[in-house]
Amino acid sequence: MRILAAASIFALAAAGAAMAQDSEEPGFFITSAGSGDGANLGGLEGADAHCAMLAEAAGLPDRDWRAYLSAGAEDGMDAVNARDRIGEGPWYNVNGEMVAADLDDLHGEAEMFTKATALNEMGGVVNGRGDDPNQHDILTGANLDGTLAMTEAGEPATCQNWTANGDGAARVGHFDRTGGGDNPSSLNSAHNSRGCSQEALVGTGGNGYFYCFAAD
Repeated sequence: MRILAAASIFALAAAGAAMAQDSEEPGFFITSAGSGDGANLGGLEGADAHCAMLAEAAGLPDRDWRAYLSAGAEDGMDAVNARDRIGEGPWYNVNGEMVAADLDDLHGEAEMFTKATALNEMGGVVNGRGDDPNQHDILTGANLDGTLAMTEAGEPATCQNWTANGDGAARVGHFDRTGGGDNPSSLNSAHNSRGCSQEALVGTGGNGYFYCFAAD
């Protein structure tokens, strides 16, 4: 009986340790590379696949990786809000540091989300304002609360739902929480890009990067 009891206690402790370890698994990163084709990411499906590819190449856990991107309604499908794609949190970077506790934290003060913690999938610090080149613009298509952002012309600020590399605009955030724009310290909704091409994204202060979160 004592042996069985001890075994049970050990099993529970091991399970608890495993759960604690799993809870701090990497669940967030900034892409180290964009599509190379401006805001044409192959739609939401292509962006999700890009997240999964980068995560696998970096040796990150096999999780349900999702791009933090909104999309407008099309082909009989409802509009998509970026905040609804990424699970409930908490999310940790590749070093096990929490970047956001939950959706309210991510879309609120997000005090743990900084240039030092918002790393790419390899644990690298992304160039921000003051670096050469500045690449702090992150594609989101989102408002401050994570819902779909619209342009002044009334179109989704998503570069044709992440399939365009020419005219149009994408809503971007500043991962380093600084710079110019409507909401310069916003991680997801700082301003719109100058266009959808790679040249336009670079000219605005980005490189076609986006956020990847584990939704599971």
